[in-house]
Amino acid sequence: MTQYTLETTVPRPYDETVEAVRAELAAAGFGILTEIDLKATLKAKLDVDVAPQIILGACRPQLAHQALQADPSIAALLPCNVVVRALDDTTTVVEAFDPDAMMSLAGHAGDTLRTVATDARQRLTAALAALEKN
Repeated sequence: MTQYTLETTVPRPYDETVEAVRAELAAAGFGILTEIDLKATLKAKLDVDVAPQIILGACRPQLAHQALQADPSIAALLPCNVVVRALDDTTTVVEAFDPDAMMSLAGHAGDTLRTVATDARQRLTAALAALEKN
């Protein structure tokens, strides 16, 4: 199975983890452009219950701009999605789409996109590592 996310599991309740993820992404230079509450959406649209989870569309404008300059079609892969999902009342999983996986989709990537992906991956990895420490 292909690994396409960076992942960490933390011994922290969901709501607390969501706030910690927001803070760590901000510290890594990312803003949140979009939020999708999957639990609420699936309940409203399909009347099904799933564990609490949210998709945060994270963006570092400088990186997005560099990537778009190199390949305007890369916009289809933006922003960086970060998912926070409750496993139980005290454990939460945080996953981010791995920019290296984005590179495999980009095909003719080039040096600029590789540099952007490496920077984004380092920042996301650091944010996830910080969640484990706090």
